[in-house]
Amino acid sequence: MIKGENIYLRGFGTFLLKKRAEKTGRNISKNTTVKIPAHNIPAFKPAKEFVAQIKTKVKVK
Repeated sequence: MIKGENIYLRGFGTFLLKKRAEKTGRNISKNTTVKIPAHNIPAFKPAKEFVAQIKTKVKVK
């Protein structure tokens, strides 16, 4: 992921990078605006088989 590539684990899921656009934030205590630069965040997308097994085999407490 450091190289910008996604990681695929068959039957488990995918680790991928999502790009967040630049946006304007607010500092409430100082009443100022702050620019938040564009950046990447890690994300996980589970495989369909993994989700199906969790739904059927794990009991809700």
